Amino acid sequence: MSNNPTMIKAIVAALGAHGAWKLRLRTAVATGASTVTPKQAGCDRSCEFGKWLHGSEIDPATKSGMPYKVVSRLHKEFHDCASHVLDAAVTGKKDQANALLGGEFNQRSEKLAKALTKWRCELA
Repeated sequence: MSNNPTMIKAIVAALGAHGAWKLRLRTAVATGASTVTPKQAGCDRSCEFGKWLHGSEIDPATKSGMPYKVVSRLHKEFHDCASHVLDAAVTGKKDQANALLGGEFNQRSEKLAKALTKWRCELA
């Protein structure tokens, strides 16, 4: 069985880390450069939360539950969208990158944050 305090800690850390993505993407749009490639940004299994989410620490029963499934899907969508924003930013499509950042990325980010917060509250 998964340990609730450990899960809550991972979820809280994910909220902060994924919040930092917006600043990272804004910087990439402003400068046209990034230390992270769009492909890296799009991988939902390489961030610390993704490693935990898809790793062995979470038991199968938790992984089969709706909170996990929703968060997992929204986390992947978040990273997919971050990749699109970053791709537009580093290929000189600043207007497109800004539109994605202010629109689709914001929406996906908010949905992920809400789902993470809900999951955290259910575990407390």
